[in-house]
Amino acid sequence: MELDQPSAARMYDYFLGGAHNFSVDRQAAARILTIYPDASSAAQANRAFLRRAVTALLGLGVRQFVDLGSGIPTAGNVHEVVDAVAPGAHVLYVDNDPVAVAYSESILAGRTDVGILQADVRDPAAILGAPVTRRLIDPELPVAVLAVAVLHFVADDEDPAGILGQFRDAAAPGSYLALSHGTVDRQPVRAARTEDVYRDTRDPLTLRTRPAIERLLTGWELVEPGLVWLPEWRPDWPDEPGSDPSRTEILGAVGRKG
Repeated sequence: MELDQPSAARMYDYFLGGAHNFSVDRQAAARILTIYPDASSAAQANRAFLRRAVTALLGLGVRQFVDLGSGIPTAGNVHEVVDAVAPGAHVLYVDNDPVAVAYSESILAGRTDVGILQADVRDPAAILGAPVTRRLIDPELPVAVLAVAVLHFVADDEDPAGILGQFRDAAAPGSYLALSHGTVDRQPVRAARTEDVYRDTRDPLTLRTRPAIERLLTGWELVEPGLVWLPEWRPDWPDEPGSDPSRTEILGAVGRKG
């Protein structure tokens, strides 16, 4: 395992108050907090968006989920949200961080409805063709692809829109995408400084403008309320952490494949 370099997954775990991170991750996270004091609130807002999106998709009848860049397991993971509404629905976690995968394997041991795959989001073919994917995900049925706070770790020259396009093309009609993505729009100088910190990690960061994020959603029919700041996407608790839209620099949306 590469433990001498910070990992975005482990830094995210730290921002969420988790314990599955190392000194090198905490040092990098501390640098981020000096630039962006609301980073922990932003992580919590992103987690809350994931919960609300999955809950909404379950309400629409979706019973299989692929969570790209799933990260370190923490409270409120996708399978826990699913278990509360539709026990037995299938969840596939995908991450390229070996620590995230190892912890996921220990937590999910013995479960047949949830799996973890160590793979890179940049290689959709490997993800779609993996044995665990074929076991858990029926390509003839609608699936929810969760790209929550992951594509800003994919550089422009790695074609994030093309990556999502491959998942969209492989998904059955009636499938959905849930996406959240950091933006440069509100604080471009701070965004550039944040990107500088992440250049020293395993996962360099590429924050994007709203129009660039909108292009990632090509081919998906957005459900209400469209592409909005995370706390504005169907809030169900006005006082939850990270609930102030004016302090949020992450956009989110859910779209349907027609």
